[in-house]
Amino acid sequence: MKSIKAITFDLWDTVINDDSDEPIRKEMGLRTKREERHFLVWQAVNEISPLPLEKVKSAYEDINTEFNQVWHDEFVTWTVSQRLNRVLLKLNIQLPDQSFDDTVEALESLEVDLPPRPIEGAHEALAEISKEFPLAVVSDTINTPGKGLRAWLEKHDLKQYFRVFAFSDEVGRSKPHRDIFACALDGLGARFEDAVHIGDREHNDIRGAHALGMRAILFTATRDADAENTTADAVCKSYAQLPAILNQLN
Repeated sequence: MKSIKAITFDLWDTVINDDSDEPIRKEMGLRTKREERHFLVWQAVNEISPLPLEKVKSAYEDINTEFNQVWHDEFVTWTVSQRLNRVLLKLNIQLPDQSFDDTVEALESLEVDLPPRPIEGAHEALAEISKEFPLAVVSDTINTPGKGLRAWLEKHDLKQYFRVFAFSDEVGRSKPHRDIFACALDGLGARFEDAVHIGDREHNDIRGAHALGMRAILFTATRDADAENTTADAVCKSYAQLPAILNQLN
């Protein structure tokens, strides 16, 4: 077995505890993130043409369904701007440029202004692992773009541990497509067969990495939906286990 020359990390439910911000929002009396996204689009639309919130919500969710299909089947994540354009087209509404830009900015910054937490132990483990291996981020961008995820990492003092960042909105392809993994590993100067990818999704992370000759670790600290039938080289239940698992693979 080849020694490890580089490690790539997914972010959502691998470094970021997805939706850990929802209890905070509830405590503050705020809408859920999904409700807030509906509201932000409705608010902008309502200035042009008053429509029921339910109609905007329905259009938004229809486009969300299309987004998920394209993400899964074509390995592309539409940007927030592209998604909003599709919602507006469905509603037959055209926003003024400034209103459109403001709405995109509000949607993109939702998880940066009131951020979810890092997964427990991430800081300590990444600090230790980054001393031995060069690390890169390989992350699909769903609601928060790459610039927002960089800001999140900076805010939580985690950006320092990664040398390269490959985000699907910037690369133009999402996992499991070759291009997004290649972008990260080219930046690290490593070959697929010398790298390990860590993520929580079998389809995107594990099979995507394996198809390229990488090894893969399924991370299940906050999401274990794929644990039962995984083809991963190892399953990691917490950051406390990760250094030992990497040593075994190495």
